[in-house]
Amino acid sequence: MDFTLSEEHRAFADSVARFANDKLKDGALARAHATHYPWETAALLAEQGLLGIAFPEEDQGQGGTLMHAVLAIEQIALVCPRSADIVQAGNFGPIRTFVEYATAEQKARFLPDLLAGKKLISLGMSEPDAGSAVTELKTSARLDGDHYVINGSKVFSTHSPEAGLFLIYVRFGPGVGGIGSVLVERGTPGFQIGEPSAFMNGEQWAQLYFDNCRIPVANLLLGPGGFKKQISGFNVERLGNASRALALGRHAFNLAREHALTRKQFGRELCEFQGIQWKFAEMAMKLEQAQMLLYRAALEGEHGLPSAQSTAMAKLACNMAGWDVSNEALQVMGGTGFSQECLVEYCVRRTRGWMIAGGSIEVLKNRIAEGVFGRTFSQRPPAAN
Repeated sequence: MDFTLSEEHRAFADSVARFANDKLKDGALARAHATHYPWETAALLAEQGLLGIAFPEEDQGQGGTLMHAVLAIEQIALVCPRSADIVQAGNFGPIRTFVEYATAEQKARFLPDLLAGKKLISLGMSEPDAGSAVTELKTSARLDGDHYVINGSKVFSTHSPEAGLFLIYVRFGPGVGGIGSVLVERGTPGFQIGEPSAFMNGEQWAQLYFDNCRIPVANLLLGPGGFKKQISGFNVERLGNASRALALGRHAFNLAREHALTRKQFGRELCEFQGIQWKFAEMAMKLEQAQMLLYRAALEGEHGLPSAQSTAMAKLACNMAGWDVSNEALQVMGGTGFSQECLVEYCVRRTRGWMIAGGSIEVLKNRIAEGVFGRTFSQRPPAAN
């Protein structure tokens, strides 16, 4: 099996790397610690064609592949970690679900601004009582004439304080078959966005409240029975999460390597100490192992969608490698790594969050085990007789 990138993929990665070094290197630290969304950078990335990379050209995308999107995230993150979030938001997550299932009219209404970096789409899935057990969601949608009436609330929605469009999981009826999704625009009467709250990694989110919020039937994305289609999108979504986690681990690794080559203690460079050498050997191995699983899953997407097993393995490996490597890099760099004058501490905080978002590492292990045994395992207690 050939584990090297194709000539075309290498050329694409090199072009993104040159762009990142020319346009994003300066200001990378400031972007990482800014609380506002970097709209100017989003517009710059859009102009470079780095949003909608794997979307069909007829949907205003670039007509590339999942591998191209993964490579773009990696190369941007190696220079400016915060900017990689923009590439992810323009290629994975709710925007990909939208492109997959939206009507032509919906795409005409919303895609131009989303792919130009002028507007964000946020996913409303988790609720106060429905996290990993998303099928227990309570937010309801009731048809009333030519409108749906939405009631309920959502939590932990990335980009919610600044998003202009929200893809909301709702319940049309009982059971898994009663779950679907709708599109809600910011400013819709009955839709309130709460006060921003911050995650440990600095990202902000806000609780979403729906109180008899009326949306036109034209904003229906997937009706009853659409849940399985929506959740299947997580197989692809996990590649965006995995790409960032791995790339930020490598970003921290590179900074720590340079530190170990130049920093002297006890009259010797740090890299001359065996304990430090062993740390870097283990870090390098973890990064390479995770990258192979990530590329395998992404390349499956060259001819269709990657399997749930491949993407679960890739996300788990990249989550663990990104966290372990960035954390060890911080340890190598000591006070310098722990300081906000260095991006290593940022990488630690960011990679920690991705072990929860998009499928926690425990949920991923359950999914992988199902693939191993060829059967599903319900996490719910058995029904009472």
